[in-house]
Order: sequence, then structure tokens, then C-alpha cells
Amino acid sequence: MTLTVWFILTPNVLLLDYAGPAEALRMAADMGGDVSLRYCAPVERLSSSLGIALDGLMALPNTLPPRSLVIVTGNAREAEDYARPEAHAVVDWLRRVPPADCRVASICSGALLLAAAGLLDGRRCTTHHSLIDALRVAAPTAKVEENRVFVEDGPVVTSAGVTTGIDLALYLVENHAGAELAARVARRLAVYQRRCGQDPQLSPWLAHRNHLHPAVHRAQDAIAQDPAHPWTLDELAARAHVSARHLTRLFAEHAGIGVAAYQQRLRIARARQLLADPRLSIERVAELAGFASARDFRRVWQRHEGDAPSARRHA
Repeated sequence: MTLTVWFILTPNVLLLDYAGPAEALRMAADMGGDVSLRYCAPVERLSSSLGIALDGLMALPNTLPPRSLVIVTGNAREAEDYARPEAHAVVDWLRRVPPADCRVASICSGALLLAAAGLLDGRRCTTHHSLIDALRVAAPTAKVEENRVFVEDGPVVTSAGVTTGIDLALYLVENHAGAELAARVARRLAVYQRRCGQDPQLSPWLAHRNHLHPAVHRAQDAIAQDPAHPWTLDELAARAHVSARHLTRLFAEHAGIGVAAYQQRLRIARARQLLADPRLSIERVAELAGFASARDFRRVWQRHEGDAPSARRHA
């Protein structure tokens, strides 16, 4: 299903808040992701933080298609920018138009517009560190979290903004089109592939990929595309176009983990997904995830997760 993304802009938009995530999502579409972008504002032409005008913008739509994603960008001077009638029009639109199945995200000070529309009431959220106190005042019932790249609570995702808008966009790409595409977009952007700077659990599909070495990425891509395959070091080295010995050294140096340990982590991640299907026995989960036996699966799972696969399924 196509993910339709609606960027909502207001006058004096902080250009990086807009361009960073917009480019990440455009690249995802360009690289095969089923993503469609729309750029909207209360006016057809508006200024940006760099003095560059943006024109040809769509009007704020009266309706949105099912399962849309709305992204409200931040501004350069919030106190005066959000006192303008255009910002009030966006707040009114946010109150009326997005349907229940719509996801809403904010970049940087865009969280203040979400707060004014009541979308953060009772929710966990964040914004740029300089605006944390302002957000607490704007959304007194919200649980405002500091030092976070972004925070997701139900259908609402808020980010710290500026460059973290790219982190948020990569996370949204991963959610919609998979971790492999998110990783390829991140490499094209030449940025670290993190989901959330303060989350204790980094996505295993994106962990150990905060590097720019093409040979290691080629090997990691092969493993990620089929973690259940019994990859040999020679097979992966052939994919990476280096010798097996050199790949071992490169993997440790740039990914910070051994090749076998990396594959094992992705197999555990795959098993975690499979356990959500109650029709699959533990033995079948082990087989589909690439483990030699259910016993081997339970042993590795215990080491990584600290409990039994059956306990995780019941939880």
C-alpha cells in the first residue's frame, strides 16, 4: 500500500527541518519504496529560514486518504512565526482533518503546533532541547522527554528536529518498507543509521551499520536479505569483493562485531518477528530463522534475550 506523506509548512520554515526528511523519503521512493510525497501550506508561496522562497505548494487538503502520514515541519523563530494567521490555520487543520488512522509527526518546533491542536495531550513527546520548557507549557498533560532523537507514542511521533528529522525519516522508511531499504537510503545520505539516539534497543537491522565501508555494507546487505541462509565466510567475501581474511578484519574494524555474531543477531531478530505468529511452532520458528535445531535456537535466544522463546510468545 502506498504511504502518502503530507509535509505541512508554515512561513519561515526551517529549511533543514523540511529538506532533510523530505529528501530521505524522496530517495526511498526513488529506490523502490511505495512512497508518495505532497507539500502543503496555508499559502501557495512562503519564505524559508534562508530567505529562499518556496512556491507551488498545495493548499491544505480537506480530506486525507487512509493511512496517510502528516509531517509538520519546524520554524526558525517560533514565538513570532506561530503567532501568524498561517500557523493558526495549520493548528485548526490539524484539529479537523487528519483521520483516526493517520499518523502525525513533527520536526523540531512543529511539536508546538501539534500541542496547540491537542494532539500531544497525555502522550510522550519531545522537541529541540531549546524548546523543551515551551513544549511543557504548551502541552501541560504531555510527558515531555529530554535528550531524545525522537519519541513515538501511538500514532504521533515527535522529533528533536534539524538533523534528527533524517533519523525520524529513516525510521518511518523502515516501518513502511523494511530495514534493508532504510539502510540503503541512509548510505546514500552518508549518515549514521540509528533509529533513536537514546533508545536502549537499537533496531538489530540497523545496528552495527554506523560506518561507510562499502565492502562491509555489501556483506551486511547479503545477510540482512536472507539471515536464515547458512552463509559461509567465503560466500560473503565474494559478495563483498574482498578476501575472507580481509572481510573478517574489516567487519571487526568497521562494524564492531564478528561476522557470525552479526548473522546470529539478525536471526534472533527474524525469530522475534516469527514468534508473533501463533500458528508457527517453536521448531518451525527455529527452522525459518536459520537455526540448526530448536535446541540451538533456545540456547542462542536465552543468551541474547534472557528468557525462553515460549515466554516471549506468551508475553
